[in-house]
Amino acid sequence: MRRHFTVTAFVSAQGHTLLHWHVKNRMWLPPGGHIEPDEDPIQATRREALEEAGFPVEIMPTASAFSHGTPPQLPAPATIMVEDIPATPAEPAHQHVDLIYFTRPASGMMQTPPPGSWRWVALEALQDGRGISLEAGADPIPVAEDVRVLGIRAIARAAEEERASVGS
Repeated sequence: MRRHFTVTAFVSAQGHTLLHWHVKNRMWLPPGGHIEPDEDPIQATRREALEEAGFPVEIMPTASAFSHGTPPQLPAPATIMVEDIPATPAEPAHQHVDLIYFTRPASGMMQTPPPGSWRWVALEALQDGRGISLEAGADPIPVAEDVRVLGIRAIARAAEEERASVGS
């Protein structure tokens, strides 16, 4: 089976995480995409978030770095998922080896998302599991369980960073 290496950036701040309605996949997803040749996962995560969300992000480490300074290290992802991608007319079935990172806006504050189907989704909305509406008054569309749970964890990680920045 062919595998593509991808990244996902859960962008979280102030009790929210950023999701968009992905028309092709018919689901709510955070920013993300393929790692380009000669790009490391951190560069890819920052690039994808900037391209899709429209503002720079910083990685929030989820584990301590190894205690040696050389060779240089990259922050570990929060998790790595292997996702089955069905065949399309343009591409055969394959898998995405998806490195999931928790990020926050470089400003530390929620930024205006791109127009259209982007939403800052509150922690409570992810916890109650009712889904997100595309338009005011429309029925909510459920969030996939992995996206919902990772969104909750990303918001918790951003809250830790916010508390730490207030205390310093």
